[in-house]
Amino acid sequence: MKSKNSLFQFIPVMLAFFAMGAVDLVGIASNYVKEDFGLTDTMANLFPSMVFFWFFIFSVPTGLLMNRIGRKKTVLLSLIITVLALIVPVIHYSFAWMLVSFSLLGIGNTLMQVSLNPLISDLVTENRLASTLTLGQFVKAIASFAAPLTAGWATMLFGNWRLFFPLYALMTALSLILLGVTSIKEEPYESKSSFADCFRLLGKTQILLFFVGIMAHVGIDVGINATAPKILMERTGTTLVDAGLATSVYFLFRVIGCFSGTFILSRVKMYKFFILSVVCMALSAVGLFIFTNTTLLYIAIALIGFGNSNIFPMIFSKALQSLPERDNEVSGLMIMGIAGGAVFPLLMGVVSDLFGNQNGAVIVVAALVVYLFALAGKIRR
Repeated sequence: MKSKNSLFQFIPVMLAFFAMGAVDLVGIASNYVKEDFGLTDTMANLFPSMVFFWFFIFSVPTGLLMNRIGRKKTVLLSLIITVLALIVPVIHYSFAWMLVSFSLLGIGNTLMQVSLNPLISDLVTENRLASTLTLGQFVKAIASFAAPLTAGWATMLFGNWRLFFPLYALMTALSLILLGVTSIKEEPYESKSSFADCFRLLGKTQILLFFVGIMAHVGIDVGINATAPKILMERTGTTLVDAGLATSVYFLFRVIGCFSGTFILSRVKMYKFFILSVVCMALSAVGLFIFTNTTLLYIAIALIGFGNSNIFPMIFSKALQSLPERDNEVSGLMIMGIAGGAVFPLLMGVVSDLFGNQNGAVIVVAALVVYLFALAGKIRR
């Protein structure tokens, strides 16, 4: 820590990471909304798309905003938007208002993703930054892991799955209040990134391939989050409340993958671990396509959770290394790649409707895994 008072600064920032995990509510929530309103897979998967679309629009402008008002104020703004997003379903529950809720959730999360990580660098020394960010991702994963369990608990006890929205809103509001009264001395931060700068870099083949790789990673992440419960219900006849456990299994093994990846990457070449990760996802895609047994399906979901857990940092770091003199622009562009969470889940819904079952979504996942296999050669260089 940089000072004796850093612990008191550290706690509200970690609570903000928990609030960041609220974005992963969209996976299980889209399944409940589908059931409540009798939606097709295409319409249900519109909800994750509404969340992650905003990463494409607001990533770079958020960096520019952060230059003007500072990191802490940008995080506070993101928390305010997130609280609003989470209380909308409590005030009024309809298809249109859920779209509004998830759009606000996406905007708030974009601001938070861009500003919260740099804020951490104002609290800890450089040699502790990576481990602190890992801890933040662990806290975020707790929120993601708990969401489907909380929804199932609320349904069984109170007959209302939407009760997890006010619970997460309270946690986010607590983070907002504590961070608001906490004094943090910010280091000067400047960036000349713009949309024009970022898009020009797409003319460089390697940057374009890494950008699509980030899109594929997030597409798989959000797509499995939304699709795994549907696969269980379709293949095994499991109720939605029980099938929601599939999302928790996915995030549990993402947490395990993140922590183990920290140690594996310090001992194994990145290229080899990248291949191992993609092989896990490939085996999972095969299993999700053919398995009808509940246990085997959970194993497949665990495999893809573990395999996908370290893809983002590996691609992100290689992208920065490929053009170190333009790291700000490359960073902004890679964050915009999170918009893959808007594109591919929607495509999964369309293909599933065409097939009449969830094999359509699995085929899209398999295609994204094939792309990551092809990207391995760029990771090796």
